[in-house]
Amino acid sequence: MTRSVTELAVSRDDYRISRLAAAAIALTVAEAAIPMPLPGVKPGLANIVTLVVLWRFGWRDAAWVSLLRVLAGSLLLGQFLAPGFFLSAAGSVASLLALGLGQRLPRRWFGPVSHSLLAAFAHISGQLTVARLWLVPHDGVFYLAPVFFTAALVFGLSNGLIAARLLASGADAGAD
Repeated sequence: MTRSVTELAVSRDDYRISRLAAAAIALTVAEAAIPMPLPGVKPGLANIVTLVVLWRFGWRDAAWVSLLRVLAGSLLLGQFLAPGFFLSAAGSVASLLALGLGQRLPRRWFGPVSHSLLAAFAHISGQLTVARLWLVPHDGVFYLAPVFFTAALVFGLSNGLIAARLLASGADAGAD
């Protein structure tokens, strides 16, 4: 009997993405240990990594980092295929779409802070949509929107400022 071995070529980009995703996953796990006053309200520290990746390496790499973070983070936290996983995945996909559109805006006026705010509001919008369509099939879920949008404003602004500072300081967050 002969054994067939399939080897996948691993590029420098693959290594870079894996290091950046590991940083985002570590922030996700650390954030899960922070007690929050309201369920579902989290600072989204891993989004700082996604923003830095978006600005340094582009949308494709940011999408890989974000989606790997959601998948691996949910596995590590024991939430894979639980409602929290689907809420996180919906929020991440919505924020990635917003970041993709945001990249088309003139960089002269739109930087990491505005992109962070776009992503934060898209993230919570995606989560509220999934919550309304699946978990709480009642419009009452939208009564929480002002609280969640306020959190998106505060955390989107602070994460954007941190990402802008990291980008200005030349921190590569895992570049080659």
